[in-house]
This record gives sequence, C-alpha cells and structure tokens, in this order.
Amino acid sequence: MAKYRKLGRTSSQRKALLRSQVTALIENGKIVTTEARAKEVKKMAEKLITLAVKEKDNFETVKVSAKVPKKDAEGKRVKEVVDGKKVTVYETVEKEIKKDLPSRLHARKQMDKVLYTVTEVPTAAAGKKKNTKTVDLTNKLFDEIAPKYADRQGGYTRIVKIGLRKGDAAMEVLLELV
Repeated sequence: MAKYRKLGRTSSQRKALLRSQVTALIENGKIVTTEARAKEVKKMAEKLITLAVKEKDNFETVKVSAKVPKKDAEGKRVKEVVDGKKVTVYETVEKEIKKDLPSRLHARKQMDKVLYTVTEVPTAAAGKKKNTKTVDLTNKLFDEIAPKYADRQGGYTRIVKIGLRKGDAAMEVLLELV
C-alpha cells in the first residue's frame, strides 16, 4: 500500500502543487479543491500546525540597539554636509526582538521548506510594486494559528464535501482550519 496519493503527476509537480495548496490554506484559512488533494494537503498542514503549537513559546526577548536613519516630516532621510559630502544622519534606537531558541529555529526552517513566500498587493496599488509586502507565514503560524490551537490535540483542519465538479464530476471539497 502506498504512503501517499500520486495525484496523476510527476513527483516534482505533485510536491509543488501540495506546497502551493498548503501555503494558500495557511494564508487564507480555507481552500476549495478535490477530495484526494485535500486529504494530502491536510496531512502536510496538520504537521506544520503541530510543529508551530509545540514551539510557539520557545523564544527569548532580547534588547538590541539599532542604527536607524533620521527622517524629516515628509518621511525623507535627513542629510548633512560633512567634508563636502552629503551624509545621512543616523540615530540609535533600542528595540526588543524575539530570539528563537534552537528547536524553534529548526521548526521555522522546516516550515520554510514547505511554505512558499507570499507577496501581498493592496487592491488600490494593483500592478504597482511600491506598496507590496511579503507576508511571513511562519510568523503567522507561530503568532496567530498556534495560540488558537494550543489546547487542541490534533484535528486542526476539516474537510466539508461540496459536491461534484461540473467538468469531470470530481468530488469537490472545502478544506478549512477549524
């Protein structure tokens, strides 16, 4: 008996398909797909969420000082003339950051192996590169999803059957985070 469904694709295509669907599920909270795909995606997503739940509190907060360029009222960098050259003025700022402990860092890297990077484009700036930002899905897993499922022993996703697809009569399902 096979350990996984082949989904009628080569291994590289299948891995890419499953990675993209897991990424979409974690980003949006639900996806619509076929039943066979949903069962495979569910396996991968549950493993990632379990990893996030185990390591959600495994960090330490550290104070660091960072050099940040000074900005004026318009948001542009302040420059001053030193020895005939324009130089940006920097100021030091104290920040508190989360520093991952080794096991959480390993978990983060395991998640990054599965999840694709997601770029969020605001609807007002569609087609423009200026206001785009990358969404860190591993942080979303640790900060939003893991605390929600902290007291739950597995079963983080559910499959709801929708019906047959019109084109090929494949069973379509809704895969969502519980």
